[in-house]
Amino acid sequence: MNKTNYIVKVALLSVIAFVLTIFEFPIPFFPSFLKMGFGDLPALIGGFSLGPMAGVWIELLKNVLNFILKNDGTGGVGNLSNFLVGISFVLPASIIYIRNKNRKNAIIGMVIGIICMVVVGSFTNYFIIIPLYQKILPLDAIIAMAAKANPSIGDMKTYITYAVIPFNFIKALINSIITLIIYKKISPILHG
Repeated sequence: MNKTNYIVKVALLSVIAFVLTIFEFPIPFFPSFLKMGFGDLPALIGGFSLGPMAGVWIELLKNVLNFILKNDGTGGVGNLSNFLVGISFVLPASIIYIRNKNRKNAIIGMVIGIICMVVVGSFTNYFIIIPLYQKILPLDAIIAMAAKANPSIGDMKTYITYAVIPFNFIKALINSIITLIIYKKISPILHG
């Protein structure tokens, strides 16, 4: 694949990923600011078909477009969070799959990606994202918003335990299942 072809495919998948973020939605029992979406699908598909760095570029470009065109009121903190958890999912999954492209490696890669997304999401929220959000809202207000969705949330640790961990697990699992269903059907387009 030549460089121009690669750039066009990465750009196209990035735009598709951005468009998919427009349709994000809250899910019951989770804080409303944690939105379920399918913007990681094009990055995972791109990582599988074009290589791991394509997945990273797609995640980056999706979040840059999101920051510029869809202001979420977080001053870019939400985009940073989405980028960090997105690449923690897409990168390991596509590295494992690209070594030997078969269904077994795709599943193993996505399982490892799900685990990485949960772990990285937890650590980045605790040490980076929530401290950055506190420049916009005090921690008490963030926890109060989360507690409206789940009364078990009362502090930072319970927020991570009852919101961040299960949310990232569910989001990565659903994106993985959809990828398993559609990848082989659309991969000829990306390889052609």
